[in-house]
Amino acid sequence: MRFLLLIAALFALAPAALAAPSPPPAPQKPLDALFAALSQAQSSEQAKPIEDQILTLFLQSQSPSIDLLMTRAAAALTVGDKVLAGQLFTAVTAIAPDYAEGWHQRARIEAASGNDEAAMISLERTVMLNPREFQACAELGIKLEEYGNKKGALEMYRQALALDPQYDDIARHIRALSRAVEGQGI
Repeated sequence: MRFLLLIAALFALAPAALAAPSPPPAPQKPLDALFAALSQAQSSEQAKPIEDQILTLFLQSQSPSIDLLMTRAAAALTVGDKVLAGQLFTAVTAIAPDYAEGWHQRARIEAASGNDEAAMISLERTVMLNPREFQACAELGIKLEEYGNKKGALEMYRQALALDPQYDDIARHIRALSRAVEGQGI
């Protein structure tokens, strides 16, 4: 009888346990501060060290296993072994599908090997997981522009520029595409 009461009590408590709030997301304060500083940079020379710090934070996976795979993939790239690097980045995205930078690095390998369709899918995944990944936004914009999707490219370029006003001459791309997509003002 006690066993049945214990089971009944556990079932009664189960919905409350399931409804418990999840822990709050990790604070983004260092990243927020870096993006604030990046928006104030007056030149690409001022922006570069801030961009590097942001990109370093993006690489932090919070998983020693993923960090090891990413390090090995980077080492493979250093010695020119794109095949191994691609395999390692693919493993990273299979093991940690919510890790944006794994998708971003995978996209770069796919683009370098001429697999533009796969690269675009991986870049879209990167931007979906981390909308602040300004490099991926710009790279996706370039791919979209190459394939004639000027409106999509313009959106990605604008997103990259909003995140990093000094990033890689994106303003020039925006000016050119704005005329093509939205027409020239009177």
